[in-house]
Amino acid sequence: MALETWLIKAKKTISNSFDAVRTTPPKTKVVIKKSNVGVLAFEIAGLMSKLLHLWQSLSDQNIIRLRNDSISLEGVRKIVSNEEAFLLGLASAEMVENLRLLAKSVSRISKRCEDSNLRSFDRLFNEFANTGSDPHNWVLSWKEMEAKIKKMDRFVTTTATLHREMDELSVMENGFRKALQCKEQKKIEIKQKIFWQRQEVKYLKERSIWSRSFDTVTSLLVRSIFTILARIKLVFGIGHGYPLSLDPPRSLSASATVHPSDQNPNTCNFASGPLIKTSKLQENNDFNHGFFESSSKILTPPSTTLGAAALALHYANLIIVMEKIIRSPQLFGVDARDDVYSMLPSSIRSSLRARLKGVGFSASDPVLAGEWREALGRILGWLSPLAHNMIKWQSERSFEQQNLMPKTNVLLLQTLFFANKEKTEAAITELLVGLNYIWRLN
Repeated sequence: MALETWLIKAKKTISNSFDAVRTTPPKTKVVIKKSNVGVLAFEIAGLMSKLLHLWQSLSDQNIIRLRNDSISLEGVRKIVSNEEAFLLGLASAEMVENLRLLAKSVSRISKRCEDSNLRSFDRLFNEFANTGSDPHNWVLSWKEMEAKIKKMDRFVTTTATLHREMDELSVMENGFRKALQCKEQKKIEIKQKIFWQRQEVKYLKERSIWSRSFDTVTSLLVRSIFTILARIKLVFGIGHGYPLSLDPPRSLSASATVHPSDQNPNTCNFASGPLIKTSKLQENNDFNHGFFESSSKILTPPSTTLGAAALALHYANLIIVMEKIIRSPQLFGVDARDDVYSMLPSSIRSSLRARLKGVGFSASDPVLAGEWREALGRILGWLSPLAHNMIKWQSERSFEQQNLMPKTNVLLLQTLFFANKEKTEAAITELLVGLNYIWRLN
C-alpha cells in the first residue's frame, strides 16, 4: 500500500514537470539588426558630395586664391566693398551657413541612429560651434580627415553608379513587359540581361551607402562636419583670439591640424594661427548671440544693396542681355530695344531720360560712338563677371540642383547680391547711354 502511494506521488510530480516544460517558452537570444539606409543612400550621397566640395574649398590653395583673387575682382571692389575684412567676413559667414544647412539635414538622419550621442548631434554641434566643446572627440586631424574624404568620395561615386544601374534595370524590366509577344528566344535573352543587371545592382548596393547602417553613415557625416567647422575657424581666425595679422602660406598639414587643448581634452584648439585676416564674424560672435545667428546676421544684405531690394537676379539678367547686344548690335533690332526697356525699373528709366537730354546730332558721330564702344567694353569687363556669377550661384541652389555637387566656388560676395544699388544702376545707365550711340549708327 505504501509502495502504491509513493508511485502515485511520483507520477504526479513527473506529470507536473512535463507540464512546466510545455508551458515555459524556450529562451532565445534576441539579435537586433541595425537598419540600413536603403533608398536614403541617394540623399546622403548628395550631402557627402557637398561636404567634399566644402572641404576642398577650404584647402590652403583655395583660401589663398580667395584672398588674392576673388575678393580683388574689380567689380567687387567697385560696387560691393573695398574693405578686405568685410569681404572675408562675408566669405566665412557663407561657408558657415552652408555647413549649418548640411548639418540640419544630417540632424534629421541622425534621429534614426541607435547611438544616443549621434541622435544628440544637433545639440552637440551647436555647443561645439559656440564653445569649442567636443566631448566625443569628433574633430579629426588633417590626416584622418583626408582618409574620410577618400572614403566618402568612393561612396558618392559608387552610389551614383548604383542610381544609374537601377534606372537601367527599371528600363529593362519595363521593356520586358512590352516584349511578352516576342519570340521565346528573344524573351530568354532579355531575361538573361535582366538577371545580370540585377546582380550588378545587388553588388553595388553592397558596396555603396545603401547597405550601411544609419549609425555608420551618420558617424562619418558628423565627424566630417565637426572637422570642417574647425577648419573654417582655423583659416579665418574666428573666435580663438588670434592676432589679426596675415600669416604667410604654410603647408597643408601644418595649417589644418586640429588637436585637443592641454587644459581641457574635450575642447577644440588649433595648432596654428589663421591663414587670412578677418574680424567680422569674430566681432559678431559674442556671448549675446550664438555662432550661427551671428553668421546669418552678416549675410543679411544692407538696405542699400540689390539683395535687399530683391533686384540682384533681375539686374544680372538685364546686364547679360545688354552684353549680348553690345557685342553684336547688328543682330538686334527695335524689338530687342523694346525688350531691354521693358526690363528697366523706374529708377533707371528716369536717370536714363536725364542722361539722354540734349543728345542730338552728336549721337550719330562715329568717332564718339567708337569711344563709347571702348567705354562699354571697360564697364562690361568688371560688371559682367558679377552678373554671370549671380546666375551661377542661383542655378546651383535651385531646387533641381539641391542633390548635385556644386561645380564652381562662386560666393555671394562675387555676385550682385551685396552690390550697391545706386552704383550698379549708374553703371547700367552708362551701358544704356552707350547703346543709344551704337544703335544710331547701325
